[in-house]
Amino acid sequence: MTLGEELRAHAAETHRARWVRRDGQKVPETDDLTLGNDAVDLDAVVLYADLKDSTGLVRRWKDWFAAEIYKNYLYTVSRIIRDHGGAITAFDGDRVMGVFIGNSKNSDAAKVALKINWAVKNILQPAKDARYPDNAYKIQQKVGVAASKTMVARTGIRGSNDLVWVGNAANVAAKLAALDRGYSSYITADVFKSLSKASKYSTDGRLMWTELGDGDGYGTIYGSTFWWPIT
Repeated sequence: MTLGEELRAHAAETHRARWVRRDGQKVPETDDLTLGNDAVDLDAVVLYADLKDSTGLVRRWKDWFAAEIYKNYLYTVSRIIRDHGGAITAFDGDRVMGVFIGNSKNSDAAKVALKINWAVKNILQPAKDARYPDNAYKIQQKVGVAASKTMVARTGIRGSNDLVWVGNAANVAAKLAALDRGYSSYITADVFKSLSKASKYSTDGRLMWTELGDGDGYGTIYGSTFWWPIT
C-alpha cells in the first residue's frame, strides 16, 4: 500500500468507525485511550499559563538565559497546578495546560492562577534579579481559565501520539491567556459564578475579579491582578 492509499484508508475509517465514549472519573493519560475512535468525556476546567512575549525574550537575550527563564516558569506553574489537584496535560513552548475536575475545580483553577502570579513576582523575579543584578528583564505572564464539557481522544501515529482536548474550555483558556488588557489572570463568567468565597474575595473582603465585558467573542470575562501567597 502506498502512502497515499494508506492516508485515504485511514481518513475513511475514522469517519466510518463508531465512537466509543465514556464519562471520565479522572483526567485520562495517553495509555488510557486507543488510537481508534475511543474517547473520554469530562466536565472540566482548563487552565493555560503563558509566559508573555517569549519571542522577545529569545530575540533580545542569550539563549541560555531564555532557557533558564523557561525552565523556572514551567516548573513553578506545573508544581502549583499539581499541588491543587490539577493534571498537567500539555506543554507548548512557553505554555502549560492544566485540567481540573471535581466539585472544586473552578475554585482550584482560579486559586492556581493567583498563586502563579504571586510566585512570578515573589520567587522567580527575585531569583533572576539576585543572579543577574544588572539584567533588566522582567518576567511577565498571563493565565486563562475556562470551563466546558470536554471530549478527550488520542491522536497521532504509533510511537508518536498524544491526547487532543475537544471543547470550548481548551480553546477559550488559550485565547484568554493571550489577552492583553492589563491583568495577569482571566476567567470566564461560568468559572466566576462557581467560585468559592475564598477564591472570589480577598482576606479583607475585596472582590478580586473585575468584570471586563465581552472577551473577544467568548462571553463575559473577568480579570484579576491579585495574587495568593504560597507558604
